[in-house]
Amino acid sequence: MITGASSGIGAAAARLFAQHGAHVVLTARRQKQLAALAEEIEAGGGRAAYVTGDVRRSRDMEHVVGTALDRFGRLDAAFNNAGQATPGRDPHEIPDGDYDTVMDVNVRGVWNCMRHQARAMLAGGRGSIVNTASVAGLLATGVGAPYVAAKHAVIGLTKAAAASYGDRNIRVNALAVGSTLTEMMESVVEQMPGVEQTFFARAIQKRFAAPAEIARAALWLCSDASSFVTGATLPVEGGTLAV
Repeated sequence: MITGASSGIGAAAARLFAQHGAHVVLTARRQKQLAALAEEIEAGGGRAAYVTGDVRRSRDMEHVVGTALDRFGRLDAAFNNAGQATPGRDPHEIPDGDYDTVMDVNVRGVWNCMRHQARAMLAGGRGSIVNTASVAGLLATGVGAPYVAAKHAVIGLTKAAAASYGDRNIRVNALAVGSTLTEMMESVVEQMPGVEQTFFARAIQKRFAAPAEIARAALWLCSDASSFVTGATLPVEGGTLAV
């Protein structure tokens, strides 16, 4: 199960997971993009289903998990990737609505997903959950304060869930993602020439990640190759946290 799968990191993960033999269930709010991606995966010999939904709505995520069980019999792994950011304004300049949206998508969204995913995985006897956090979950990066707070919360939820389910063969980890050249980021760069220098200021590798680079880390955490890793936050951020 992959959330935020209609573009960017989520779409890259869908393709990669399918290439490695996973049957993927894709969800996001944009039906047209999901349908095209599922068709692409199926045409390449993979197995894919899609369900439009909003991670902020618990019933939507329950339906996505149910679709995974109905179509493929079990849920082995989940990549909770959907997220939303705010511009890097001072806290007093950020409207209440922006705060509410960022916290709902990033925190409540992960909460809704994990609760339903965990039930399915407990029934199946095993599972791995990966949540997309950010370097903003470990330090203040210049993005909006609600996003920093939300990604700190994602890491906290990840640790708490790992502790809850660790003795029942369910692993839960997070990715501390750095600046990645998604469609959303491309739009930001077009609108704000030179802004990439702000993103690269702390990094050792002075470039954007490709979505596929993040997807490969998610694949590893979802697989048995990382069988002794849980409660961790894996940095995939070009060395930003090393400086």
